[in-house]
Amino acid sequence: MVKMMFRSFIVALVLCAGSLTTFAQEDLTFKNFQFSFTRVSQAWAKYNDGLRQTFESKGIAYPPKDIYIRSFKSQNEMEVWGRNDPDSEYKLIKLYRICALSGILGPKRYEGDRQVPEGFYFIEDFNPRSDYYLSMLINYPNYSDQVLSNRQKPGGDIYIHGGCVTVGCMPMTDDVIQELYVLCMNAKVNGETYIPVHIFPTRFDEQGLNFLGREYSKEQMKQEFWVNLKAGYDYFEKYHKVFPVIYTPDGKYAVGSY
Repeated sequence: MVKMMFRSFIVALVLCAGSLTTFAQEDLTFKNFQFSFTRVSQAWAKYNDGLRQTFESKGIAYPPKDIYIRSFKSQNEMEVWGRNDPDSEYKLIKLYRICALSGILGPKRYEGDRQVPEGFYFIEDFNPRSDYYLSMLINYPNYSDQVLSNRQKPGGDIYIHGGCVTVGCMPMTDDVIQELYVLCMNAKVNGETYIPVHIFPTRFDEQGLNFLGREYSKEQMKQEFWVNLKAGYDYFEKYHKVFPVIYTPDGKYAVGSY
């Protein structure tokens, strides 16, 4: 019995080591592919040292293992937070300016509405040959969007990108997207498979809540959706940690009690 348990333990270790090797090979392949493009290699040479200094000044190791992005449409701002391990609180690292905004406040609900999504997402892909210099795809539509948006045509192809133009994405200047792309690429290579990106209509502070209540008082569906988003916002504000994204069958985000 002991021998069988020992063999099982050894097999588990071998399988685990094999998985880690596979992930490492995938990360290396991803990195080599990215660096095969001049835009990426030039961006890395230009911004990597500065990013290292910024992270180290915050007491966060670089390249980072764990970053978190949240964006506020009303303020045209995007924050990057970082931490060293899952038990630590996130620290604010950088604040970027989104240089253009399409649509109005509220979630994206169908293809062609020119809306920037609102909700809890992650970076799904990196595009080094984007028409908008460099771009990173977020996973819209997520399950919540699939339930609450137009079932046939919810839209898609939502990016954080350069070029400073948009019809529903989050555009940056080319300089800013270079730095942000390098940062996120390094986090992915360092093991963060899913970089969370949370998009809010505004900061849910007193000023933001008063604005939403005043300007959108008659839009009940938006108000109910924002109450759901606010639970995630409040969780982070209290703990400086990101809750696991879980959905209810009716498309709401299930943010646990805190």
